[in-house]
Amino acid sequence: MEHHITIRSTEGLELAATLHYPEGEGAAGRTCGKYPVIIIAHGFVGTRIGVDRLFVLAAREFAKTGYMVLRFDYGGCGESTGEYGAGGLDSMIDQTRSVIDYVLDIDCVDPQRVILLGHSLGGAVSVLTAARDKRIKTLVLWSAVGYPFNDIVGITGKAAYEEAVQKGSVDYLGYSLQPVFFESLQKHQPFEQLRKFNGDVLLVHGTADEVIPVDYCFLFQKLFWLRSQGQCDKEVIFQADHTFTGAKAKAQLLSKTRDWLLYIDKRKQEWNDWTI
Repeated sequence: MEHHITIRSTEGLELAATLHYPEGEGAAGRTCGKYPVIIIAHGFVGTRIGVDRLFVLAAREFAKTGYMVLRFDYGGCGESTGEYGAGGLDSMIDQTRSVIDYVLDIDCVDPQRVILLGHSLGGAVSVLTAARDKRIKTLVLWSAVGYPFNDIVGITGKAAYEEAVQKGSVDYLGYSLQPVFFESLQKHQPFEQLRKFNGDVLLVHGTADEVIPVDYCFLFQKLFWLRSQGQCDKEVIFQADHTFTGAKAKAQLLSKTRDWLLYIDKRKQEWNDWTI
């Protein structure tokens, strides 16, 4: 079952979202009558649908496994109100936290099993949010941005950035990007902030990603391993591109993510049973 909803952010934005309810008990199942929840954060000028319906397919697959899933549009994207990037990454972090507020008000959501899944720039935003918000227990990062400023300017082109600085804004694919957006990209460094998150992490990246280097996956894992708490695993998918184009790449992405989440959940349950 799917419901289209609207979530009001702390800044007054109306965030369009789709909530997927678990289909039956599923493998993830209920714990104390409550379900785990996955929140999907899309990338730069993306939407909650995803390229080639990636996030729709992911949400439906996870719902079949017993997860509640919420995917949403950041302000200025998809069906949400606002202007994209107007408040920089700080605004995107706040929007993500508003979505967390919403899901935790749902009676059947387990607050101890909140999973944040971010793709591309959404991956960077997810790391930055998790570093601030202890309600996030697990992170899944698909093709995650590691150096926000360099990576996004690499996408828009240096000329676009320079025009934004000189003229106060630049038209990029119909989105008006302002200097404050680029300044926030320089300010926030996921590689420096990730150590503040103590939960478990899954990294997935494709070897054919020409947008964000697959090398970031290895660096993320190395730095996550330096933490005193939390597990970090990675999956590198051969010949997969940035958005995991094609049936084979998508199938691998979704199955590896699903299986890892179930493994982590089972391990935690066994640990809880052992400590009781």
